[in-house]
Amino acid sequence: MKQPLPATEAKAKALVNDIRQLIDTSRAQLASAVNSALTLLYWHIGQRIHGEVLKGERAEYGEQIVSTLARQLETDYGRGFSSKNLRHMLRFVEVFPDQEIVSAVRRQLSWTHIKTLIYIDDPLKRDFYLQMCQAERWSTRTLQGRLDSMLFERTALSRQPDELLAIELAALRQQGELTPALVLKDPYILDFLGLQDRYLEKDLEDAILRELENFLLELGAGFTFVARQKRLQIDNEDFYIDLLFYNRRLKRLVAIDLKLGDFKAADKGQMELYLRWLAKHEQEPGEAPPLGIILCSGKKQEQIELLELDQTGIHVAEYLTELPPKALLQQKLHDAITRSRQRLDNRSTGGEA
Repeated sequence: MKQPLPATEAKAKALVNDIRQLIDTSRAQLASAVNSALTLLYWHIGQRIHGEVLKGERAEYGEQIVSTLARQLETDYGRGFSSKNLRHMLRFVEVFPDQEIVSAVRRQLSWTHIKTLIYIDDPLKRDFYLQMCQAERWSTRTLQGRLDSMLFERTALSRQPDELLAIELAALRQQGELTPALVLKDPYILDFLGLQDRYLEKDLEDAILRELENFLLELGAGFTFVARQKRLQIDNEDFYIDLLFYNRRLKRLVAIDLKLGDFKAADKGQMELYLRWLAKHEQEPGEAPPLGIILCSGKKQEQIELLELDQTGIHVAEYLTELPPKALLQQKLHDAITRSRQRLDNRSTGGEA
């Protein structure tokens, strides 16, 4: 038996690869179409149940309808129509009563995404996660991880008054426009670095580069690594930016300065120097001005407020090398959000910050 010629083998291999790609693409499209159809079906079922429940005068009436329906539908169609799932469908309609919104959401998110989102009580918080899921194509696992790490509460966006928060989310929804407030966080959770109690600044930098993929995920949408210890020559002196990134969604360079101790007022001047050098020598036409992130192990809020860093393109944030108990993190973030919103209210009314 003759051995196939090399050229024939190559053609056969290319043909197999082409057909595999066709099959995989068609399967993915079919799965997406099935998910989309099922999601709309679940919304219609929820709407029908919701309409029936509203006719009843007693809360027990709704529970009775769901239980009766579940018994009959499970017999005919299987476990996908259990009482629990019917309640998900009912909740789906209560949270998203507009079919046009549902039609847009079902093309990009799975039913598992939706089941997670509909139980977020705060509408603005829910909208944040919905928009980020769509913009960044988060998997359901990523979405749950972001919720567990309290991503929304850690964004600069959550520090804004509700009306500004709503405007930024609307811009993301309608134009896909991502702003620094949607990207910047405080604190940054760096528990994946595996650092012990005592470490040097170089150890922190080395650990970040070892775990660069996880660090990029924690930084958020659109970040790309550019350089470590970026050298700047100013008046025959050498200065070094610890880490330099580019954010394609924000269209700007982002310089990160690592500090082991608390933030100091002098750190602002150093970062301003870096940003002005980058704007002069590295910023390309059409790009936004560079941003600076000063990552420190602690900070004093009054210093940061007096320096008005939020108006200079410099973001000061703490980093945590261990994830604290959730209750402690919740309280810390709640206090920070309340303090920031009060300061903004005072500023807008002309009171003291």
